[in-house]
Amino acid sequence: MLIADEFFLIAHNDSRGKAKLHPAATALGLAAGLLGELLLFGRITIASGMLTVLDRRPPADALAHTVLDQLIGEPQHRAVRIWLSFLAQTGVTSVGERLARAGVLRRQENRRLLRTSLSYVPVDVNTTAWPAARLSTLLERPEPIVVPDSLLLGLIAATGLTREVLWNAGPQAHHQLSVLIPALPAPLKELVAHTEAAVGAAVLRGIP
Repeated sequence: MLIADEFFLIAHNDSRGKAKLHPAATALGLAAGLLGELLLFGRITIASGMLTVLDRRPPADALAHTVLDQLIGEPQHRAVRIWLSFLAQTGVTSVGERLARAGVLRRQENRRLLRTSLSYVPVDVNTTAWPAARLSTLLERPEPIVVPDSLLLGLIAATGLTREVLWNAGPQAHHQLSVLIPALPAPLKELVAHTEAAVGAAVLRGIP
């Protein structure tokens, strides 16, 4: 499962598909997850707050392909914060739809008076609860954690979602998490830092 997908499931670990986070934090975490996927695929890099496309070949995943095309199509916009803000606008829907296509979630329209909202509910609650449980187990072990999981944990920390992973964790897990982010490769560490800053600014401004 891809980074943004697992982040989505941890952030919506609820039988009704309800988010555990402030909406802006959820959306920015998903946006960062989508950029993180392209970093891990070797398609982009990040340095000094700027994003650079390294490889224009389309990734196998359709959503990752779409995001890469957007980056290529707007070369004048390179600031990571701009792309986090832009991708956050559609992050919940785009990642939710990817998980729905994979059969993990089910689209549900909720009608109230003149307003219709869309949510994504689990097809199987055990499947949707697995990512948080998996990460919690990894943090309790002494073995090194692979880079994709370290990035996911960094984004979880950056958005304030750690309680969903550490709710029953011991000292080993807390220690593991504290040393993971500083050890990330520089572009990934920078993505986590920009995400944390963007979430903090959005919550302070009261962005819904």
